[in-house]
Amino acid sequence: MDLDLALIRAFAVTAETLHFGRAAEELNTSQQTLSKRIARLEGLLAVRLFERERGIRLTEAGERFLPAAREVLAAGERAIAAVTGAGQVVRIDTWGHLYAPMRTVAQAVQALGPVRLETSPGRDWPSVAQALLRGHTDLGFGRVHPLPVDHDAGLTHRLVRLEPVDAVVSPSHPLADTDALRPGDLRDSTLWCPAELTRLDFLRRFADEFQIARRQDGPNLGLDHLVQQIRTDAACFALFPADMPLPDHAGLRSIPLVEPTPLYAWSLAWRESFRHPLLDTLLRGFTEIGRTRRWLIYSPQRDWLPDTDHTKLAVQ
Repeated sequence: MDLDLALIRAFAVTAETLHFGRAAEELNTSQQTLSKRIARLEGLLAVRLFERERGIRLTEAGERFLPAAREVLAAGERAIAAVTGAGQVVRIDTWGHLYAPMRTVAQAVQALGPVRLETSPGRDWPSVAQALLRGHTDLGFGRVHPLPVDHDAGLTHRLVRLEPVDAVVSPSHPLADTDALRPGDLRDSTLWCPAELTRLDFLRRFADEFQIARRQDGPNLGLDHLVQQIRTDAACFALFPADMPLPDHAGLRSIPLVEPTPLYAWSLAWRESFRHPLLDTLLRGFTEIGRTRRWLIYSPQRDWLPDTDHTKLAVQ
């Protein structure tokens, strides 16, 4: 049986939108043409892929066919790239944007030479996990934390960096003149969280571990917004990467945290059933730069990691 990629693409886009009109618009075709392609595919496979009563939804056969269909389309793209000489592209979604995840990705890629990346900001780990499972992206980069049962089935990840974080405060904060702080010293301060706290697993676990009861969350509107929030509230502090300089105009203090030093765990994540051809190359690049920069140094006597990150250390 020969399967036409145009038929498979029509099925995949319709399965993702569950709407014939939106799928036809995305494919720049008519609904009539789209319907004919799907009917042709169903005829070739001798199964119904969609239920069309009271809206549209995938049949059991359609659910089974969708992951394989996405892999067929990805293979077709790689075949075209091989012939045209365009080179393979790695689609990577990042999250944790206030902590600038592309700083780490860029350093690893530079160690490899030319690797073509298409980067996209993911909302958070749950949204990137869904993009990976649906084949919308090849890799994710950010802090991986436990998802609801079955939400991450079929995904795997590897820890690639443990990054110390500092406490950032305004000059008028009571502890602003301190050279170093223990996390517990911040119990009387307010932790500023640059998104809804339910989405910020690391900050939530940090606050619980060190008994920081006062927490304020808000939208992630970027670094300037965080700077303004901390600068105008003497009781607030935020956690920020230790090696990432604040803007010159910030007028804030970045104070090292010690005894213990909290570490933010960065991981690469991908779908187990589809390993991008360049995945091993990228992992090698992260390993090489990580060894040079000492990215995976961890001492239980000196550092703090959330309990959920300890299992990642065991597989390195």
